[in-house]
Amino acid sequence: MGERVLIALGGNAMTGPDGSASPDEQRRAVEGAMRHVAALVAEGHRVTLTHGNGPQVGNLLLKNQLAADVVPPVPLDWCGAQTQATIGTLILNALGDRAAVVVTRTLVDPTDPAFADPVKPIGRYFGEAEARRFERLGQTWRRYDRGWRRVVASPEPLEILDAPAVTALIDAGFTVVAAGGGGVPVARDAAGRLTGVEAVIDKDLAAAALARAVRTTVLVIATDVPHAVVGFGTPSARPLGRVTTAELRVLHAAGHFAGGSMGPKVEAALRFVERGGDRSVITSLEDIGAALTGETGTVVRK
Repeated sequence: MGERVLIALGGNAMTGPDGSASPDEQRRAVEGAMRHVAALVAEGHRVTLTHGNGPQVGNLLLKNQLAADVVPPVPLDWCGAQTQATIGTLILNALGDRAAVVVTRTLVDPTDPAFADPVKPIGRYFGEAEARRFERLGQTWRRYDRGWRRVVASPEPLEILDAPAVTALIDAGFTVVAAGGGGVPVARDAAGRLTGVEAVIDKDLAAAALARAVRTTVLVIATDVPHAVVGFGTPSARPLGRVTTAELRVLHAAGHFAGGSMGPKVEAALRFVERGGDRSVITSLEDIGAALTGETGTVVRK
């Protein structure tokens, strides 16, 4: 008997081997990734998918910038919605029948401290003159070693607003794609109306929230390595297999998982299990089947 499995796909599943995001490269990458997903569905698992969208949003932001003097730039929440639909269509074409995409909104708090200190870099690097030009349009840019890059807030996901629709489709037997890119960030104004905000929500934290909301048994965070690694980049590095939430919290607090890469994945895996999920798995896409049976991967339980 299969399980309810939510898989958070990393960006490597959506782009070419060199990170390129041309339409042909994206289509080939998605088709390859979906072969692994189709195998899980064939085994009887009810699969829900989330995905990253960094390169795709980066392309839209570049188009915004190049055409800013011709057409008004679209806001970041629109970019998120567009990429959910585009990537979702590629996934649907690769999976065939009994798959569905839900353009998904994620509720955030407009007073989240992240809005006062935007640190999430998005888009490409530019020279200072271009950065200053867009600062005059209200954007925040910061200088890095490779040049200037736009930064935005990355607030905490509070609720996946469209989870009931996702649940209904899962219960009806569909493989569902939802909360791509962490979801379209929205907040409630003083009158209770929802409006999009300029922010990027961490896709793995959003995946953990979605997994709880749709009664998922297992949260799988697919990356490009078969395990999370303790002491990464040191002589004492070792792959992490089965681990309790208490043990993993200690390792996380000790700084074993980099903030910009494995850290959010570990945090998402912890949150899902700590808040009632059966188990989380961090592993590579091709190893998911073996990880679900406990043969490989970093498996997190209470």
